[in-house]
Amino acid sequence: MRTITTRCCISGGGPAGIMLGFLLARSGVDVIVLEKWPDFFRDFRGDTIHPSTMQILKELGLLEKFLALPHNETRQLAAHIGGQEAILADFTHISSDYPFLAFLPQWDFLNFITAEAKKYPSYKVLMSTEATDLIKDSNGQVIGVMAKDAEGEFEIRSELVVGADGRHSTVREKSGLAVEDLGAPIDVLWFRLSRNDDGTAQSLGYIDNGRMMILIDRDSYWQCGFVIKKGQFDEIRVAGLDAFRKGIVELAPFLSGSVDEIISWDQIKMLSVAVDHLKEWYLPGLVCIGDSAHAMSPVGGVGINLAIQDAVAAANILVPAFHRVDIAGEDEAKRKSYNDALVVSSVTLADLKAIQDRRSKPALTIQKVQVFLHTHVVGKALANKGHPRLPWQLKLLKYIPYLRRIPARLIGVGVQPEHIETSIRP
Repeated sequence: MRTITTRCCISGGGPAGIMLGFLLARSGVDVIVLEKWPDFFRDFRGDTIHPSTMQILKELGLLEKFLALPHNETRQLAAHIGGQEAILADFTHISSDYPFLAFLPQWDFLNFITAEAKKYPSYKVLMSTEATDLIKDSNGQVIGVMAKDAEGEFEIRSELVVGADGRHSTVREKSGLAVEDLGAPIDVLWFRLSRNDDGTAQSLGYIDNGRMMILIDRDSYWQCGFVIKKGQFDEIRVAGLDAFRKGIVELAPFLSGSVDEIISWDQIKMLSVAVDHLKEWYLPGLVCIGDSAHAMSPVGGVGINLAIQDAVAAANILVPAFHRVDIAGEDEAKRKSYNDALVVSSVTLADLKAIQDRRSKPALTIQKVQVFLHTHVVGKALANKGHPRLPWQLKLLKYIPYLRRIPARLIGVGVQPEHIETSIRP
């Protein structure tokens, strides 16, 4: 069987995995990132790049190049509830040099970071390759993964395995780490509709008559997220496409000119929403980050931001740990011998615990907010078959504009923003 060796193997090419791989390679740590698909193109992935992420890009010297990519910017988030507009968040007053959300397809962001990472010789990304199982030694320490590509199965031996493969993480499943499910009463149906240049503002939410939908502006089309009660999709399918299209138009009449583009249920992808987290994120030789450690609801669009913050915090802890055994300057024979033997990892259990200690509080805080919103805003909206009134929480935001800074801070910056502490190292 083929065997590859590296110092760190990251399973998952989403925001957490790609960013961590880049930061490790930038600091001279040999890393392999596994992405099971041939490219990063996934039509219904989160698109928001937050002010705290742009601050990280600035610290890396990449912000100007990033902002040169085609993107949209929004400085306020609004919702239409029972025909009334409410401003939910105002980013113009948060303490940031970049008081807006940048919207661009996630695959553009991942391609951008990957292109920067490939400039470092210690970085390797294996596309169309997925981790299928963990490899453990006789003491139960994780020492690598079984992987599969077009040529079949092979081994990747590593000092550390990082699970960054999302809410349906294979690494998390194979680890046996305990999961605490906080519950999520909703699912989301994702689809796209053509967008006319009608002056309609971007990033809108609509709630009325027991229905809820969010719209993300992608210039030529809307990315639509139709929120439903968990398990309701079969009932909606039975009612038929005509009823589904009618419900969309009743909720957002300006979509009447494009709703007939939905001609098949195959155009609609259901996201089963989960809000859960690992009780412990790590085992000897293994740590999980991003959605693998804490699956987030799409409410607030904060999943990407948390994943990137996890990656930065992990790199700040792991880079010094890997450099406790520094082989960067050794000759090739000694380096190969080290990799073949994979002696005791310089990354300790205490290092992995430090990652969870650093990032669990921000993740759990946001999850508690999401569960509250599921119950008191989204759940009540879906149960109200008439024209809902603004919840008192949103009335406060409507009549006291200063309070809009609070959700803006929570969404745009987060509970505990991270900063780059690592440096470029050959």
